[in-house]
Amino acid sequence: MLLRSFFRSGLLVLAGPSVLAGPLVCTTSIEAPPPGSGSAPVEVTVCHPTETTSELINRRLFTWTSPMARGVDPLHQLTDFLGIAVGGIEGNRVMGLGFPDQTLIWDGSALQNTTGALLEEQSPPLPLRNLDIPSGFDGSLAASDINESDLERPMPDDFPDVTPLW
Repeated sequence: MLLRSFFRSGLLVLAGPSVLAGPLVCTTSIEAPPPGSGSAPVEVTVCHPTETTSELINRRLFTWTSPMARGVDPLHQLTDFLGIAVGGIEGNRVMGLGFPDQTLIWDGSALQNTTGALLEEQSPPLPLRNLDIPSGFDGSLAASDINESDLERPMPDDFPDVTPLW
């Protein structure tokens, strides 16, 4: 009820479409004033709407075919018979010419490309390498005269934090 009254009011028109944007990513930077103006630097914040992973997967999965509940009405049965692909999450976008078996292949390809891109975003382009763990097989367990205080502890400055692979 609250959303319905919000949409009927003029607040949506005043606020603009960014109210319904969902998650936002905001970046703040300090910009220098124009040369010779004598004013102080200005802090500028820019926000862009972003899409969650589940929203992205749903949008890509239903690119060419509509969800099952939307795809069994008479309109979709007629368009499927004629070979017209009507897709989208709401099932109301004409996407092109393709029978249902072909549109499922197109949706599968879109989903494969999306998961490949998501996996690529999770992996850095250069793998990070660490130093190896010292082996426990270079000594004897029977040697009882070794004291832990005698072992030489490496200094933190001896080892770099991350060594790139190239």
